[in-house]
Amino acid sequence: MTIPRHKRHGRVLALTGEGKGKSSSALGMVFRAAGWGMRVCVIQYIKGKWQTGEQRAAARFEEIEWHAMGDGFTWDTQNPEQDRKTSRKIWAFSREKILNGRYDLVLLDEINYCIDYGWIKGEEVADFIRLHRPSWMHLILTGRGAPAELIETADTVTEMRLIKHGFEQGIRAEQGIEF
Repeated sequence: MTIPRHKRHGRVLALTGEGKGKSSSALGMVFRAAGWGMRVCVIQYIKGKWQTGEQRAAARFEEIEWHAMGDGFTWDTQNPEQDRKTSRKIWAFSREKILNGRYDLVLLDEINYCIDYGWIKGEEVADFIRLHRPSWMHLILTGRGAPAELIETADTVTEMRLIKHGFEQGIRAEQGIEF
């Protein structure tokens, strides 16, 4: 049985760091919440049209709404102005989803990259969370480079630390592990 919203203390979680597992951890919570019948909204800031196993699995849950809205992997961008514009558009969409009261959990996947690159201001995101996020809503923000303002605002912050990654040994991204 799902705990009623008026009895819930919504949590803000920031998952950051250089290591693998930020989105994977967040998606574990997405599926956990959906398993309890909670309404979930996943908004991806970077991945764009790239098909992932998580998105395919989420389609099996009526509780999960999925939006892959980015322009793709933008750390090698050729058009930073377009990336800024896309990020601002996704941030406006995210604010609407947070405010509409439909979701129990919202995941802003890889938003921290957009903040770190200066496309969205960390202070703006932190202020919005503090002032406008419903108190019963769980909110997860992922990506490297979480800003100090977000770390201060979050209830729980986890930093994934890179010790070793297969990519460094020439192993390409593997289906079922990275996507």
